[in-house]
Amino acid sequence: MTTGSPPVLTAAAIAEAVSGTLVGDARAEIHAVASLDRATSNDLSFFAAAKYAPSFAASNAGVVLVSPDLAELPGTCAARVIVANPHEAMLAILPRLYAAVVREPGVHPTAVIASSARVGVDVRVDAYAVIGDEVVIGDRAWVGSHVVVGHGAHVGADTHLYPHVTLYDGTVVGDRSAIHSGTRLGSDGFGYVYREGVHRKIPHVGRCVIGNDVEIGANCAIDRGSIDDTVVGDGTKFDNLVHIAHNVRIGRLCLIMGQVGVAGSTHIGDGVILAGQSGVSGHLKIGDGVRLAVQAGVIRDVPAGETLSGFPARPHREFLRAQAALGRLAAIMRPLERLLGKERE
Repeated sequence: MTTGSPPVLTAAAIAEAVSGTLVGDARAEIHAVASLDRATSNDLSFFAAAKYAPSFAASNAGVVLVSPDLAELPGTCAARVIVANPHEAMLAILPRLYAAVVREPGVHPTAVIASSARVGVDVRVDAYAVIGDEVVIGDRAWVGSHVVVGHGAHVGADTHLYPHVTLYDGTVVGDRSAIHSGTRLGSDGFGYVYREGVHRKIPHVGRCVIGNDVEIGANCAIDRGSIDDTVVGDGTKFDNLVHIAHNVRIGRLCLIMGQVGVAGSTHIGDGVILAGQSGVSGHLKIGDGVRLAVQAGVIRDVPAGETLSGFPARPHREFLRAQAALGRLAAIMRPLERLLGKERE
């Protein structure tokens, strides 16, 4: 990728791009984006929550995207652009300031590709990648350095496997997906039978099947099925450090956040959000649109649309009431103990 002068956007151009209302210097120029606390006069930032009002007031940002309810708060930026959703508005600006890495097709001479593999057109295969027998690589895919694609695996068109990804034998990844570094797809699940004094491994013959438009963060592990497939639906997104066990089925458009664990044979519906460090026990059914709060632990089926917290996970409002009651308990214990002491006397 060639380098040159940094891109320049004026406040007026930003307001036009996001269909926002400009207040201030229309000629203010920005070259990059930054958070309110570290932005300079050549940076664009955003202000979408009242708790950041002190940061906004002290910020040196040249231009700030501001939500309407915060538009009148004091600040020293040269220009503010009032827009309904500053986070979403950033999506229109970032590609103009940060060019994507240019993907040049071709196979690096150190890559190893089996003669029986089928590689599509305009594919890029980087240094020391290994593509096994009977693998299919779709058109315009990008296979990063030190990636290993096992026997019979399938990688869809326009999919990017970042460096050091491993696809075990038979793994399927759909089109336009992104698998980040260190992730392992299709390893054996944790299945054993105790017999004759030892834990005997249950052979795993199912596949790991990843849909289209899926993004999986770094250092995740998604097991293959034992006799069924492990399946991730289209449009689902994973944070880093997630583990999905064998035979799990995850629906479409789910969000799975960092350090989540889902035990074997659980079925998760569409549009589910699993917040960080939440866990789901095995052989459960999680309905469409369920939300699990941070560190929630699920040990029962969850109907569609519920929001759960705590361990064992229960409806969020119920959990908050229980926590509030627990906080008040300490304050009443000492008077209660004195009362009970007098009764004993």
